[in-house]
Amino acid sequence: MRYLSVVFILFISLQIDAQELFVMTEPASNAPAGSIGARLGQSLLKNKINGGSTYSVAPEVTWGINKNVMVRASSYFDDMNDGFDYRGAGLYAKYRFFSVDDLQSHFRMAAYGRYSWNNAEIKQEAIDINGMNSGYEAGLVATQLIKKVALSSSVSYSQAFNNGDYSFPNNHGKRAVNYTLSAGRLMYPKKYTSFKQTNINTMLEFVGQTITENGQSYLDVVPSVQFIINSQARIDLAYKKELYSSMSRINTDGVFLKLEYTFFNVTQ
Repeated sequence: MRYLSVVFILFISLQIDAQELFVMTEPASNAPAGSIGARLGQSLLKNKINGGSTYSVAPEVTWGINKNVMVRASSYFDDMNDGFDYRGAGLYAKYRFFSVDDLQSHFRMAAYGRYSWNNAEIKQEAIDINGMNSGYEAGLVATQLIKKVALSSSVSYSQAFNNGDYSFPNNHGKRAVNYTLSAGRLMYPKKYTSFKQTNINTMLEFVGQTITENGQSYLDVVPSVQFIINSQARIDLAYKKELYSSMSRINTDGVFLKLEYTFFNVTQ
């Protein structure tokens, strides 16, 4: 009886967490404790400066240290300068400090930080610590899950540095406030009968930024669809569309494809 109770609780928790694995943003929930996740993020985005498109790749490894702490290491590659080259790397950490759980709902809050270094030439005013700028980011995120619907929002502060031998332009603002709003819903299955059922989630995310020195800003909308296979493999397909921008940006509209596989109970 005790074994069946543990299995039931694990089953419910896995299916609940599946609703808040957003494509563009991180929820307040963490990677499962003791797990190692391998992810390959890819994007093909319109290049406003050189014309054509920019292809970017970001391999990542995530470690769920415990239920409240996770860390992630990333590296960045792109073909922006007439060749596919290594651009930099980053470290990300998240600490979940508040949680209220129920059988079919929960509310969670977490603090997170990111530090990145990059060797690419700085060509835009928008600050992107996750792939284009050296610097750091620190923020808070809150996530509410109610049955099949998840809502998540975050706010963070970014500080950009020089990119290797490339100095940060004097006419660009180095500091920014970032904000996101994400909504996701489980579309399939209607009723769970097995761990091996494929989950299909649809999402709509808004991602924005304001440079604090001059007030310039942008806002993107990102609709996406997500497939979770056998509770371990994940496929994300998203399209980003710029809604508004008063600053220069290299890459705006385009598609994202993310592939991820999680190995459970690796470090426990």
